[in-house]
Amino acid sequence: MSASDPSFIVRPGGKLGGSVRVPGDKSVSHRAVMFGAVSDGITEVRDYLDSEDVQATIAAFRTMGVQIENIDDGALRIHGVGVDGVAKDQNFQIDMGNSGTAMRLLTGLLAGMGVSATLRGDESLSKRPMNRIVKPLQSMGASFATAADGRPPLQIHSTNQLQAMHYDMPMASAQVKSAVLLAGLGADGLTSVSEPAVSRDHTERMLDAFGVTVSVDGSRIGIEGGQRLTGCNITVPSDLSSAAFFIIGAAITPGAELTISGAGINPTRDGVLKILELMGAKIEQRAPGNCGLEPVADLVVTGGGLKGITVPPELVPLAIDEFPALAVAAACAQGTTRITGARELRVKETDRITAVVDGLKAIGIECHELDDGMVIEGGAIRGGEVFARGDHRLAMAFSMAALRASDDIVVRDVANVATSFPEFSTLAASAGLQIERA
Repeated sequence: MSASDPSFIVRPGGKLGGSVRVPGDKSVSHRAVMFGAVSDGITEVRDYLDSEDVQATIAAFRTMGVQIENIDDGALRIHGVGVDGVAKDQNFQIDMGNSGTAMRLLTGLLAGMGVSATLRGDESLSKRPMNRIVKPLQSMGASFATAADGRPPLQIHSTNQLQAMHYDMPMASAQVKSAVLLAGLGADGLTSVSEPAVSRDHTERMLDAFGVTVSVDGSRIGIEGGQRLTGCNITVPSDLSSAAFFIIGAAITPGAELTISGAGINPTRDGVLKILELMGAKIEQRAPGNCGLEPVADLVVTGGGLKGITVPPELVPLAIDEFPALAVAAACAQGTTRITGARELRVKETDRITAVVDGLKAIGIECHELDDGMVIEGGAIRGGEVFARGDHRLAMAFSMAALRASDDIVVRDVANVATSFPEFSTLAASAGLQIERA
């Protein structure tokens, strides 16, 4: 097998224990770099996620002339150019790699700034739909061109000032909400969105840290155009989505006890904790505090029996990125787990509904797809070969399944783990997972 097609080989058994600290939150890291770049003054970002996705965001702003330095202890110093400091007479060519979050947020930000750019991505990102942000931004006066079916590459054409508007979002999506609000920074008047359900509020919290006023009235969130960002110091909390693999690995293993230190527990994305607790997982929060404007805590997870549940629909948007890992928990639970209202999973790095169901079947679990979710019967996990399809979250989730397997699990096509969690296999091995990279 070539180095370009790596795999994880995970031996059965093992037990997670001790204490681990996962890297910085990817969503917060993206926003800290973006907002620092277009702020007035200097921003320093500590504990950011040094992954391929975030490096793509850093490279994008360097391409646009923003000076970003690596300083002590792996921190960044960003010399902001202001919301009017990026050249408007160029068509910047920007490669966003695998990061759908960065592409969608950057599209809204650059459209509001009147900057021309062409945003491209890797093979996976080039298949992901962008119409969900293009259409509302076009209603504000932005001009775009895309490939067929609204897919990247996405060309942003420089336009005059956008028109403020209100947008009723058809789905709960922090990326769509953020793109519209960031475009609203360059619009005349109040731009607002209404959400059908709560989505992550990292953008609202981060804008507040940079001195921008965001109004929140129930499900309606608004921003007045013309505001400027002021550089500040940001410390990034540990990523709950990355911690989820370790939380679930400990929860499915009888006798395991693992502490995940300093994890972000933002209430708009803690659905994975609430779902696991409904399944009977023992998760204790200790040493609660704050990392900037984000709440954090140490999470102590004790392994034990889980039971299948019907996942409450209101928790689905709060755990949308964690469902590959939650599917492994469901496979190890007693009884049936039913997930609905998760159609968003079909337009992630891969179709995560089909990919997860195929992966579970490959290791002996009875399950089937729904149009907007899946039904999983808890059972005995055998060994087998799972294809992650270039999706980092599938690769890490199925690696943890080996903790309850009867034979080796080989997870193919795991190179994209580097987009969000480059140290995953090393950290997992230190905690007790019997994993090697081939």
